[in-house]
Amino acid sequence: MNWSVATGLLSREASAWVDERHRLYRQGKVSEVAICGEMVQVYAGLRDEELRRAAAAYFAAEVETQIFPEMQALIAGLRAAGTEIWAVSSTNDWVVEEGVRRFAIEPARVQAARVRVKEGVITSELIDVPTDEGKAETLRRIGIPRPDAVFGNSIHDAAMLEMAQRAFPVNPTLQLDELAARHGWPVYYPAAVLADLDQ
Repeated sequence: MNWSVATGLLSREASAWVDERHRLYRQGKVSEVAICGEMVQVYAGLRDEELRRAAAAYFAAEVETQIFPEMQALIAGLRAAGTEIWAVSSTNDWVVEEGVRRFAIEPARVQAARVRVKEGVITSELIDVPTDEGKAETLRRIGIPRPDAVFGNSIHDAAMLEMAQRAFPVNPTLQLDELAARHGWPVYYPAAVLADLDQ
């Protein structure tokens, strides 16, 4: 969202509104599901192709270098073994679909925060906001009530991790790390994270 503001993708009015809503979210006055939905709805009126180009530029500039090589190798191995892989995220579908291309995951296997697009124009009509329990609900809705394995890094992945046959917190937030300890889930820290911790 900061990138959208900084690059002028959003108007001044929309940027000011986003700033205010995020401040209220940090104060606990706006829920996780509400803010995740609003951060997709804020693009209403823009063209879908414009957001897809923006997502590609954003991912290349801000996220791609942070991909853990171990996760790429793991996903490649699972794909080679014929495993069905899904990406479930409360981030908008434009960014998630762009990101998972690096893992050869097709857009049809992405469940992310999304709004309806009509005649190429983004609307404010929410379709889905998978976060917290909503991530587990989304998986059940698409026919995956008990996934073989789930990987997550945030407490907002907890419900999805709890429904899995095997749960794998990866570089977890403090809240998720505490939950992992209570459940006895193995926690994985990629080499890049361990190197930062050693410094």
